[in-house]
Amino acid sequence: MSKQQKILIIGIAGGLAQMTARLILTEHPDWEILGIDSRDVSKVTQMKGLSAINMKYSRGNFENLFRTHDFDIVYHLGRISHSSNEQNVLAKRIDLSVMGTSRILDLCERSGVKKVIILSTFHVYGALPDNSIFLGEDAPLRASIRHPELRDVIEMDQMCTSWMWKNQKNISTVVLRPCNIIGTQIQNAMTRFLSGPVALKPVDYNPFFQFIHEFDMAHILYKSMDSIPTGTYNVAGDDFISLRDALKIVGTKGVPFPMVLAGGLNEVLKKFNINVPDYLIDYLKFSCLISPSELKKHLGPKFLRFSIQETLELIKLR
Repeated sequence: MSKQQKILIIGIAGGLAQMTARLILTEHPDWEILGIDSRDVSKVTQMKGLSAINMKYSRGNFENLFRTHDFDIVYHLGRISHSSNEQNVLAKRIDLSVMGTSRILDLCERSGVKKVIILSTFHVYGALPDNSIFLGEDAPLRASIRHPELRDVIEMDQMCTSWMWKNQKNISTVVLRPCNIIGTQIQNAMTRFLSGPVALKPVDYNPFFQFIHEFDMAHILYKSMDSIPTGTYNVAGDDFISLRDALKIVGTKGVPFPMVLAGGLNEVLKKFNINVPDYLIDYLKFSCLISPSELKKHLGPKFLRFSIQETLELIKLR
């Protein structure tokens, strides 16, 4: 992909989106990136070739955006946090994740976009007691069985996958389902959980986790432009680690508790601004490990720079 490209990044206020933009412009300084976000963009890192604008995610704004720009590649990295279960936030998430994504995909199809890269999550599979040891991309998406607040993520993933295969002859689309992305420049629930003053540590469960460093994830998003063909891909390394060992590496003090008290203890922690989303409680009980075999077919067996241990140790730099 040598000729000049014009790229749209949705969700540019996020640290991962900015790292991806930096990688693209370092390798292709003559390319143009327009980053949009419904959040404040005043703190977006300034870099030559990147324009960042604050924009409400509405049908009219998206239509105007695609009418005035000819995008070659679209990154959809904008999702609202699942740290709140309040109904108004749930409604807003569904509108953005499902309805907003539907509008974006329709405009990509109509305006001749060549590549669409969508960030989903491994949370769509759910942490359930009967999960296979390593889940493939064809595993059922069951997270909303116990946690309706994840319904928007599953609906968005399923809609994108369906649209991807329907339009595969005209548009190359990549849907990524990464494991836990952690790092110093992103503010997701797992990074906050691991790097906070204390973390919930069940005495009767010790599930396994997979982690990927934010830089590795940004690199995969970058490689998705031309090295990864149409398809849905789990993103993780081959190694995994238990919750107790992860907390030990990070140096976060664990709060021992029996899992039966998880809900009540979580409510107490919220009063001290230690907010663990309810759906993450299940991941402290049951493992949800994903297989990266499909991704390795295109990026090779050693596509990650950082091991799990190195990824966890680097959180200490916060």
